[in-house]
Amino acid sequence: MKSIYNQLVKSVFLLGLVFSGIALLDAQNSQSKAAQITVSGYVREKASGEMMGGVRIGTANNSEYTTTNNYGFYSYTMSAGKQQYLYFLMSGFFGDSILIEGDKDVDVNMALQVIERMDAVEISVKKSTIADKAEMSKIDIPIQQVKDIPALLGEKDVLKVIQLLPGVQKGGEGQSGIYVRGGGPDQNLIVLDEATVYNANHLFGFFSLFNGDALRSVELVKGGFPSRYGGRLSSVIEMNMKEGNLNKYQGEFGIGLISSRGVFEGPIKKGKGSFMVSGRRTYADILAQPIIMAATGGSNAGYYFYDMNMKANYIITDKDKVYVSGYFGRDKFYFADKSNNQLFKTSFGWGNQTLTTRWNHQFNKKTFANTSLIYSHYDLDISLNSKQGGTVEFQLGYKSLIDDYGLKFDVDWLPKNNHKVRYGFSSIGHQFSPSATVVKLGPNQPVSKKAEVIHTFESGIYIEDQIKYGRFNLYPGFRFSHYFVEGKQWFNPEPRVSVGYQLKQDLAVKASFATMNQYIHLLSNTGIGLPTDLWIPATNNVKPMRSTQGAIGLAKDFKKGVSISLEAYYKKMQRVITYKEGASFILQGDMFDPTVPVSSKSWESQVTSGQGWSRGLELFVQKKFGKFSGWIGYTLSWTELQFDSVNNGLKYFAKYDRRHDISIVGIYRLSKRFTISATWVYGTGNAITSPNGIVPINGLIPSAYPMVWDIYGGNGSTTIDYGKRNSFRMEPYHRLDVGLQFSKPRKRGIETVELSCYNAYNHANPFFYYGGYNADNTQRVLKKVTIFPMIPTITYSFKFK
Repeated sequence: MKSIYNQLVKSVFLLGLVFSGIALLDAQNSQSKAAQITVSGYVREKASGEMMGGVRIGTANNSEYTTTNNYGFYSYTMSAGKQQYLYFLMSGFFGDSILIEGDKDVDVNMALQVIERMDAVEISVKKSTIADKAEMSKIDIPIQQVKDIPALLGEKDVLKVIQLLPGVQKGGEGQSGIYVRGGGPDQNLIVLDEATVYNANHLFGFFSLFNGDALRSVELVKGGFPSRYGGRLSSVIEMNMKEGNLNKYQGEFGIGLISSRGVFEGPIKKGKGSFMVSGRRTYADILAQPIIMAATGGSNAGYYFYDMNMKANYIITDKDKVYVSGYFGRDKFYFADKSNNQLFKTSFGWGNQTLTTRWNHQFNKKTFANTSLIYSHYDLDISLNSKQGGTVEFQLGYKSLIDDYGLKFDVDWLPKNNHKVRYGFSSIGHQFSPSATVVKLGPNQPVSKKAEVIHTFESGIYIEDQIKYGRFNLYPGFRFSHYFVEGKQWFNPEPRVSVGYQLKQDLAVKASFATMNQYIHLLSNTGIGLPTDLWIPATNNVKPMRSTQGAIGLAKDFKKGVSISLEAYYKKMQRVITYKEGASFILQGDMFDPTVPVSSKSWESQVTSGQGWSRGLELFVQKKFGKFSGWIGYTLSWTELQFDSVNNGLKYFAKYDRRHDISIVGIYRLSKRFTISATWVYGTGNAITSPNGIVPINGLIPSAYPMVWDIYGGNGSTTIDYGKRNSFRMEPYHRLDVGLQFSKPRKRGIETVELSCYNAYNHANPFFYYGGYNADNTQRVLKKVTIFPMIPTITYSFKFK
């Protein structure tokens, strides 16, 4: 293992040295040519001083252009000895330009001003640019749209906004779980400032843990994956926190029905460094505790969640900058009852922690590098205690956790305006404790069992190239991934490619292909994203997952910032896993007998491996900026699974297979003070397993219907026939949300009051079904449970100047 790892490290650094040498030679050659010069620098947002990614830079008489990277760096090659204006353009910002003359390379830093008058956006933004890029299946979501869209109980939720995009299915009523192009929630790589987030939910899945006040950008990639991404099959959700205002101190706070939030930012040293701190906490537990204790005679129960985001950055030199960012959040449910000299207590908590340290370095005018040290932690903790007169009668503890320690190195090399190369490597050490159980029965019978910790190592090297040649836009890439666990190694090549051909300046046909490998699994027997879902690594017995995905599509740009894309895709997934019938996440073995060992890998005997297929068609019409903005998304799709030991080995539709899914989002700014917003969603009902009827226990049950249950506890009279897996469709889901924001300038800032209504026409969407009897108790019927009727909400926020 050590020799292979050493060879891998040598290969990575050799690759880096080769490309760095080429970059240096290219820079020297460029300087020796009197015909060309290189203009490089950074682009910031004028008011806050934050770096801006995606800014388009070019000259008026040249079709070639470049864009800034995520850290605001750009490099542009142009003719020497001529007077030319270099333009800087970005949707939602006033464009700017600078006159370049002379025959020497020059550094130019630029600051762009955001457009506050919404009517000016229609004139300033000439067009979007999806037609002149090779990338497809990628969507950027403006943070302001996230804040404007009405939400459940007024909690602005990034993941719920992502659920409104084509190709993305939501988990269930009100939940934040997402299913992208047929993949499960574990197949989404959710990244916050380069750190992986494992459980992205608060409140048992009803809210996500990402506070929109702390975010600068959100991007969804669901196909045609760039080679720098790896480790998941279905999507990448990349989020970056705000850097903090470099010029002045400012803040914002908000009060809602269930939580309060706040953010504060400002310079560490003006023009050199800045910071940002944000926090959010629910307070229902604090308000409800006195009522619960008074009503129950002393019992106490509650639930709360909190999260905190922090980030700081500092400019060391003109070519060096450092960042430190972190997230810390937790959910906790608790209950305590004391009566008749007996105390019963239980708690249920889970949380995430991330920490990222980054160093940016500019080697020369064409080469930019970033090095990151990353830590990510997730844990689940369940406890149950019972005491009689101070003596322990029963004690149960369950804990599961993950710790990641990572290193990343990425290089951007820009040899020409129409040629961009990115390469690098990543290495992650995973430490899994899939489950740990502690049991104590009485004061004299302690039992402690802890599952073995599993150490794994995951790494990858990659290179990707963006080339524009005439009407063609090419985006080839290659990733080579490596995984080590229990003395076993996997080496997997992952080719990627995206191609675009411009039929016209504003119309293009595109295609993409990507191979992905995933070395971590999520076991779930609830299907609703509860934290009891168990993250486990690939092992010798449970192989890594693999997928191949191809897509083809059209992209069209219109005036006033409107764009349309139409994509068809096909995805094959291999070695996906699920629980066998009747299995769960609880450890195997006799937990009450200390002589019986508990294996950390007992879950391996409870799972089965299979395959999946997903195909579909997606339509997306988007307008990002202007007095009226929003989008329309439509998805037509099929998703099927097959496991040898489930459903008699027959194919079946996945739970979140939805034939039709529609979302309409509209945001209209009536004036600087008033904004109206609305969303409407429709989706085919989830596929679930439902009872078909009752049959005699001695009757013949077809082999295709293997799941039966003796409702009389084994007395042999009748059984319930459940039929084929997921053969029943829930009712279609549809809902209308509306919102109205009123903003008013004050002496020290701007206050905003928002009125919103979730499920405005009060449709009874199903949460789950159960079997029961009719009103006369003469016939068994299927009954529907709904949880969210029409819910009006009011929130208040104040942004300090």
